[in-house]
Amino acid sequence: MDEKALLFQRLYDAGIVQEDDWPYWELLTLRRLQRMLAVLEQRTVHIVVGMEAVDDGHNQAAILRSADAFGVQEIAVITGRAPFSPSERVTQGAHKWLTIQKYPDVGTAMEHLRERGYRIWASRLSSDAIPLEEVDLSVPAAFFFGNEHAGLSEEALTHADASFVIPMVGFAQSLNVSVAAAVTLYHTTRRARQTLGDAYFLSPEQKRALMRRWLRIATPAVRRVAALEEHG
Repeated sequence: MDEKALLFQRLYDAGIVQEDDWPYWELLTLRRLQRMLAVLEQRTVHIVVGMEAVDDGHNQAAILRSADAFGVQEIAVITGRAPFSPSERVTQGAHKWLTIQKYPDVGTAMEHLRERGYRIWASRLSSDAIPLEEVDLSVPAAFFFGNEHAGLSEEALTHADASFVIPMVGFAQSLNVSVAAAVTLYHTTRRARQTLGDAYFLSPEQKRALMRRWLRIATPAVRRVAALEEHG
């Protein structure tokens, strides 16, 4: 049994892959598979990032790329005046590995996340907003960011559980939305890992579901096989 087959068997025994994953597994290089597994082990859904009416494709893409970089798997998207069309030149392919959930409005998005146990945090420049470093990360947290010019809508602020702010000491009182998201994800993922330990990462069931999807989108070759399988 070669190294790829041995690795598959180990993950099969752990419940991470299933028999019908093998045809896709076989099409990928050992190096690609090892990279996918290394990334999978660092993924989390404890933290979610939400975008409400972030219209610029470069900002959309930069937020997705930051989410991928810091291991945040799920993105909640509510479109504004412009379509959700992140620049692939900026994402560098990172977007395809993420779980992007699109919602008709911000209230629906927040309620859906709340029902799943998330505390909803709204990015807001306000005297009563909680400094980012004081946000409670012992429970799942969803951080929402708004439009580049108007910020989050009143509907979003009403539905959120609390507001947070990134403390700044310069003359500028705000950050570009994609920069704000990157700073937020860097600090919260780092602190949540330290707080929760292994509970921060995906469960075996979540890993299995994600790996199943990743195996079917990893390269053009596996996407063609997946498409043929889907259409019988």
